[in-house]
Amino acid sequence: MRKRLFGSIFLTAFLTAGLTVSMLLFAFYSGLADDVRSRLRSECAFLEQAAHENGGQADEVVSLAHSYADRITLIAPTGEVLFDNRAEQDEMENHLSRPEVRQALETGTGEDDRLSETMDKRTYYAARRLADGNVLRVSSTADSALGALSAVSPWIVLVLLLTLLVASLLASWLTHVFLGPIERLDLSNPLADDAYDELSPLLRRLDRQNRKVELQLGELSRRQAEFDEITAGMDEGLVLFSEEGEALFCNRTARALFGEAGGSYLALCRETDYVRVAEAALAGESASGRLEKNGRVYALTASPVRSERQAHAAVLFSVDVTEREQAEKQRREFSANVSHELKTPLTSIMGYAEIIENGVAKPGDVSRFAGNIRTEAGRLLGLIEDILRLSRLDEAAAQEPFEPVDLRAVCESVCARLGQKAEGQAVRLCLTGEAVSVPGVRAVIGQMAFNLADNAIAYNKPGGSVTLWTGTLDGAPALRVSDTGIGIAPADQARVFERFYRVDKSRSKLTGGTGLGLSIVKHGAQMHGAVVELKSQEGEGTEVTIRFPKA
Repeated sequence: MRKRLFGSIFLTAFLTAGLTVSMLLFAFYSGLADDVRSRLRSECAFLEQAAHENGGQADEVVSLAHSYADRITLIAPTGEVLFDNRAEQDEMENHLSRPEVRQALETGTGEDDRLSETMDKRTYYAARRLADGNVLRVSSTADSALGALSAVSPWIVLVLLLTLLVASLLASWLTHVFLGPIERLDLSNPLADDAYDELSPLLRRLDRQNRKVELQLGELSRRQAEFDEITAGMDEGLVLFSEEGEALFCNRTARALFGEAGGSYLALCRETDYVRVAEAALAGESASGRLEKNGRVYALTASPVRSERQAHAAVLFSVDVTEREQAEKQRREFSANVSHELKTPLTSIMGYAEIIENGVAKPGDVSRFAGNIRTEAGRLLGLIEDILRLSRLDEAAAQEPFEPVDLRAVCESVCARLGQKAEGQAVRLCLTGEAVSVPGVRAVIGQMAFNLADNAIAYNKPGGSVTLWTGTLDGAPALRVSDTGIGIAPADQARVFERFYRVDKSRSKLTGGTGLGLSIVKHGAQMHGAVVELKSQEGEGTEVTIRFPKA
């Protein structure tokens, strides 16, 4: 501030003195120029009057011109020089293009002034049109402003040096006087030393500003803490990029996906879709893409943020859509499987019906074909019923209120329903364990137990056994169905709960299965918050346990 104040005072004093001198010189020079122009106009008028008194002829002008110190030129209307008292007219160029001559020919009078080639002289011109049409021009040369300054330049330099010295001393003294009290101010407590009345409003404002800044810093800290807390709890990844493409911020989810923030956006990831989305946002366009990383699928969305410099920062969101894509894939597979599973029995029904309708079938085969139609229709009805059960399980809003359900009583009912089927396939069906109750939907739990037991019988061996057990495991209610059947290969165990998946499609066709039984078990378990455990070994049997939540 001291330098600025000193410079301001010094510059003010110096400019004041300089402007004063300049204005005086300008006024003096302007006065001289006006005097020259006035004198030339008078001489030109006098010579015109002399010519007029001589009958309008220019002879009198020529005779008088030799006695004048100024330059007298007589110019024809065509611009040809007829006479000049300083030069030979034959050697002079045409003057028709001269401004003062052209103006005199048009209006009767004309004036102009021009600098010499060296810029140190200025020639003034005054012209009048005579009665005979010729133009009389009187001119005089004087020092230009530059020439006048050159003549007095030593004195000007001396005055400037004296002005600099006085301005410097004055500025130094005034700076010390003005800044002394201000330099002693305590800005952290500005009201403690109110040096100038003029500064009182500023000091009071500084005090208010200090308090306001403290409040704002506290508010910024609070908002930053809120932002950190909100972004830390987001399941979506959030990345903020600067205009230069630097990664400024990554929340917890984004750090788990890309790593720590810092450096260029390319340092986070170099996957094609990610680079395309980030570069599009930095260029000012919204973009979206897809990223597969660490066995997961992420949807990327980036939006530009326009800054004051017309450049673009960017915000990138990443959302884990693995489950959604898997669900979409399962939906497509489900639609394809439903179409196939419905088409197969319908084709058989239509084939048998067409044979009977056309009379191709022998009378003895009609009954067999009708039985086949009934069997295929039963398969079709069972498939539709299983699909409807799955649909009801998928709709959370369609869940019935939970009630206490006795697992042993449910299993006794299942054994009674499947007893005849077990006897028909030479499979021993038994129930063991103890009574245990769980909160749930009785019909859904019954269907889960029925499907497990039905599968255990269908995929068993003659002379084998199926055992239903109810009780508690580690303090949690449980239901277990084990068999001594054909077992499940390790490669198939992870997929047996998928819709329409069959380990042995040819055997499933013989047993009349729809491929939805274990899928219903899985969805029913999810509805009750239960866990399904599968243990199986090929050729030895399978064990499926449903663990319900602890009470």
